[in-house]
Amino acid sequence: MPAQLDYPTIYQIFERFHAAEPEPRGELHHVNAYTLLVAVALSAQATDKGVNRATEALFQLVDTPAAMLELGEARLVEHIRTIGLYRNKAKNVMALSRILVERHGGVVPSSRAALEALPGVGRKTANVVLNMWWHLPAQAVDTHIFRVANRTGIALGRDVLAVERALEDQVPAPFQGHAHHWLILHGRYVCMARKPSCRVCLIRDLCEFEEKIL
Repeated sequence: MPAQLDYPTIYQIFERFHAAEPEPRGELHHVNAYTLLVAVALSAQATDKGVNRATEALFQLVDTPAAMLELGEARLVEHIRTIGLYRNKAKNVMALSRILVERHGGVVPSSRAALEALPGVGRKTANVVLNMWWHLPAQAVDTHIFRVANRTGIALGRDVLAVERALEDQVPAPFQGHAHHWLILHGRYVCMARKPSCRVCLIRDLCEFEEKIL
């Protein structure tokens, strides 16, 4: 495992990310907090592009929990059957929609505990919604972020929760809001798992990765 980077170096890294992309955006299509929650829940073990294809027509029909309940599970399945684990995900979406209507007045909560209490919503999904919709400094750690955080030395941890906590501790406050997006996009398009594009990496001189491909 590489050494933990010091604060000035981490600050420089995020300054560069900010300069390159001041307002990074998530790639899952959504129109409100509810459709964001559904899209993120559907994205588990699936690609964002695949989810976007499946939800394009769905979100034209459904953009509230009540509308999803009216649509029904059978019709939801028809929309998302191209997504992995679609039957189980459909059951979870219907169940979480019912809870949102019955317990939250149809509003997606801004509490991690309340979000995680919903069927099919884990900590990562909750953190994405808290960050993207409620603009809270929550760090959702997926495989890309886990890899980049450890490989670069930005935030070290042997499991997802450890990296999440390390990011909360190590990422300077001015960059907490967008850190999740910068890191996931960097991992998806530059710092790939098998063959990172170190030649075009804007932080390669600051990164602790010893096996750079130059």
